[in-house]
Amino acid sequence: MRRFPAKMCGFARRTVEDPIARCLYTWLDPPCPLPYAALQHHTGDGMKLIVGLGNPGAKYARNRHNIGFMVLDRIAADHGFPAWKSKHQGVVSEGRFGSDRVVLLKPETYMNKSGDSVGAAMRFYKLEPEDIIVLHDEIDLAPGKVRWKVGGGHAGHNGLRSLHAHIGPDYARVRLGVGHPGHKDAVPGYVLRDFPKADEAWLDDVIRGCSDGASHLAIGDGSKFMNAVALRTAPPRSSTSKEKQKKSNASEQESQDKPDTRSPLQKLMDRFS
Repeated sequence: MRRFPAKMCGFARRTVEDPIARCLYTWLDPPCPLPYAALQHHTGDGMKLIVGLGNPGAKYARNRHNIGFMVLDRIAADHGFPAWKSKHQGVVSEGRFGSDRVVLLKPETYMNKSGDSVGAAMRFYKLEPEDIIVLHDEIDLAPGKVRWKVGGGHAGHNGLRSLHAHIGPDYARVRLGVGHPGHKDAVPGYVLRDFPKADEAWLDDVIRGCSDGASHLAIGDGSKFMNAVALRTAPPRSSTSKEKQKKSNASEQESQDKPDTRSPLQKLMDRFS
């Protein structure tokens, strides 16, 4: 590839190899073209920022509040994303689903300041709130329930409250049900406790289901994402199972409809036999 020297504003001359940057430098009129770094930094066209909310550190790793972190860890592992790197007041892993570029972000600002990290990443990648998808715990949904939502209020969730303050409410959310403790005063302690062993089965299904649907998150397709989750959390019955159930129901109905021709003595004997 032929190399083209580029005149920099206030900087030494350097070689431009990136084809996009080279093209722009070719057509820009001196004396003050765009800085080289700005040309090298691609905008967020077609990119999604997928955020999992939680608190950093081993102490909180299995808390209900950290289910967003758990899902992102599974997505990164299942889909071959590179190792996490510290960036934007959190850790990120950048990858692709086909041609769709995705950045996974786990804020390390603690839950109440999640918006600091998400806002920094949104500005860096030149994204809009519509390009952001946030996975978070939801006490207003039963354990194991998952819902897709775009926009709306924060319902008292401190992580979402922080996001609203930094980027507004117009981002998509994946609401991951963890159940409610029964009284609002018990909520802080409840979400900061680990999932009990009794929850492990449905929790694993939810996390794996979200990972199965991650490619749909990459294009913002909430319906297909929810279908992928449902195949894990509520798989359809097989045709064999349905047929057995039909036969069982038919047999029960037939026995109920058949007239009882036994004599009173025979009924008494059958009762005690």
